[in-house]
Amino acid sequence: MCKERRPMTTDAVKGGIPSRLSRRAFLARSSQAALLAIAGCSQDRRASDRSAEAPAYIPALEERIRAAMEDTHVPGLSIAVIQRGEMMWGRAFGVRDGSSGMPVADDTIFEAASMSKPVFAYAVMKLVEKGVLDLDRPLTEYVSARFVADDPRLDLITARQVLCHTSGFQDIRSGANPLRIHFAPGEKWQYSGEGYAYLQSVVTALTGQVDQDDCGTYEADLKVCGTDFDAYMKANLLEPFGMDLSTYVGEEDLPRHVARPHDDQGAPLTPRNYTAPGAARYGSMGGLLTTATDYAKFLIEIVEPKPADAFRLTQASLGEMLRPQVKVEDGTGYEIWWALGWKIAQTEEFGELVSHGGDQTGFHCIAEVSPQRKSGYVVLTNGDSGWKLIQELAPSISKLVHLGSAG
Repeated sequence: MCKERRPMTTDAVKGGIPSRLSRRAFLARSSQAALLAIAGCSQDRRASDRSAEAPAYIPALEERIRAAMEDTHVPGLSIAVIQRGEMMWGRAFGVRDGSSGMPVADDTIFEAASMSKPVFAYAVMKLVEKGVLDLDRPLTEYVSARFVADDPRLDLITARQVLCHTSGFQDIRSGANPLRIHFAPGEKWQYSGEGYAYLQSVVTALTGQVDQDDCGTYEADLKVCGTDFDAYMKANLLEPFGMDLSTYVGEEDLPRHVARPHDDQGAPLTPRNYTAPGAARYGSMGGLLTTATDYAKFLIEIVEPKPADAFRLTQASLGEMLRPQVKVEDGTGYEIWWALGWKIAQTEEFGELVSHGGDQTGFHCIAEVSPQRKSGYVVLTNGDSGWKLIQELAPSISKLVHLGSAG
């Protein structure tokens, strides 16, 4: 039986996205996603000409959000709600920077953390569809560089195993926990950001290029040089999907749009730098910068997809992406599986839920959809106590969004 991922921390990072958080295990286990909240000014944003059709549960939803805001110290939050396969409602709460008091706005960008993984997985599935990659062909057959030395089991790892977290790699390497393969690939489940980093390096070798003059140093003195990963993802997914504010690398005007991270008491932390080497290291596993509305556009392509084209998956490929691959947990009234890039909760109350969480220092987020109801939501926060809000609000928020009632 596969077991749930365990919390893990890393060494200090010299540039790019900082270390992953120990509380990520909660997001992997939760069978029902949740909403986060924060007190302060808010801005309503609905799809054009749909204000009269906003769901009836919105006042109750806002009340729950504001109540939770009082109990935690998360400075800012952005939410987008999907109903019937369309962006129905969204709102910004609180401030993006506790030191300046600048409010969260529609275009405020947050770190998506591990919610980056399904976006990358979608791009990988399109490469599979085009015949560039095979889900079940060992990745060492595509590249000569060895991601880990002196272990022949590397020659068994496939894209499928990476995407459903059965590669055998740990989550993140560190000085105390060097990168290694912990079990035979495919043998069991273990959440792994390093697996995604490996697959990203293969994708770059097949489709992109490396800038040897722009490099950074990361966990366990790992040297990583910049690539065109940001440009590739924009050209092949973000821009075609209308995710115009999403990026992996900081442009000149990005700082005025990006939310600042805060600690669990709401105190500002040092702002991040988003560099090409950082995107090369973390892009697929946790480097996406996005807005709630942008990420909702991606979710809509999952539950109400447009016809397949050069960028969008066929129904067969999308079905394979969402097909449960490995069971992670059995619980009362639910089962947790992992698909290709997604967590799948099969529940008695909601039916099937497709979700992913994100957890990095100063940022916590969640995205969840019901394919059956074509409903879902995205919540992004910039405070380190956001995980508490997720834990507290998960059951009632899922009921509001998917069932229209707090129950």
